[in-house]
Parts: sequence; structure tokens; C-alpha cells
Amino acid sequence: MDTVAEMRLDAFSDVLSSKAPVPGGGGASAVVATVGASLGQMVASLTLGKKKYADVQGRIEELIPRFETVRAELLALADEDAKAFEPLSKAYGLPKETEEERAHKAEVMEAALRTACKPPFKIMEKICEAIDLVDEVSQIGTKIAISDAGAGATILSAALRAVSLNIFINAKSMKDREYTEELLSRTQEMLDEGCRKADNAYLRVERGIRWPSK
Repeated sequence: MDTVAEMRLDAFSDVLSSKAPVPGGGGASAVVATVGASLGQMVASLTLGKKKYADVQGRIEELIPRFETVRAELLALADEDAKAFEPLSKAYGLPKETEEERAHKAEVMEAALRTACKPPFKIMEKICEAIDLVDEVSQIGTKIAISDAGAGATILSAALRAVSLNIFINAKSMKDREYTEELLSRTQEMLDEGCRKADNAYLRVERGIRWPSK
């Protein structure tokens, strides 16, 4: 199968809506986050070279390649998420008739659950990076496209919430509670901080463009 980056949008939508186990919520969240980051980069691109924004040109020149890197990494993580689900999918099908089989399945499941959580966690990290970039460009970018920065921020907020669910559902089945509690703590911290910043960026944009003012 083609990588996510190589797939047409309609082909990705078709496989996502099929019975195929992957891609799922994690991959979809990464793709959606790429769209949000792309909107932020568009605002930066429209600001580049504008005399009215001469004082931020240096920073805009730094932001554009950072957007490009995050976008590429998110698409790569969509593929990584699909690959990481394979061991878990196989683990669910292991036999559990005897005590030995049940013990083996539990051991394999625990490892597979950890593996399945790694890409969504990385996706969350990259979405938080994208949120930081969009938040900044929403403040210094060209006002003619500021609504696109707000759109990017709210899309990223939704993607962050969506991908966190992959971690929550897998963590619920883990037996190592110390590991799980640490994972969930770090996940919740990213979720709270990322959504707060993204939602604030959206509200800042909305209040700036609404008529009459809120």
C-alpha cells in the first residue's frame, strides 16, 4: 500500500471508511493535523516579503521551514501508527484456552499495547509543535489571512483531542499501572496545554475579526 503522503485524498478516505483495521483514528488525526499546520504555513507564506510586515520577516523565514518539517513528520507518523497497530491486532487473536496460553497472550498484549501507544504519543508531540507555530503566526502574520490561522488552530485542537483517545483506550487495558499512570499523566499534560493554547489562538482570531465585536 502507498504511504499516506503518496495517497490521493479520495483513496485515503476510502480505505479509512473500509473494514481495514488501519488507518484508524491515529492516522486520521495525523492527516488532519497536517491540514491545520498547512493553514498556518499558508499565513506565513502570505506574510513573507510583505513590506507592511518588515519587522517580522526574519521570524517568518524561520517559521516556514519549521512548518514544512512538522507537516512531513506528521504524515510519516500516520504510517508509523498503522505499522504499530499490527502487533496488537495479532495479539488479540492469540489463543487463551490454557493457563500457559493466557499467560503468553497477556505478556504479548502488554508489549503490543505499549507499542501501539508510541506513535499516537509522538503525533501529540508534533501537533503541540504545530500549535506553537500556528499560535505565533496568528499573532504576527498578515491580517488578510488571519482567519486561516484561526482555522488551523481549531483543527489542530481537534486533532490533538482525537489522537489522545488512541492512548487512552490502549492504556485502559495495560496491567503495568505505574507505567500507565506515567503515560496518562504526560498525555493529559500535552492535551491540556496544547488545547488551551490552540483554543486561545482561535478565540483571539475570532474576536479580532467578528463584526460586531464580541
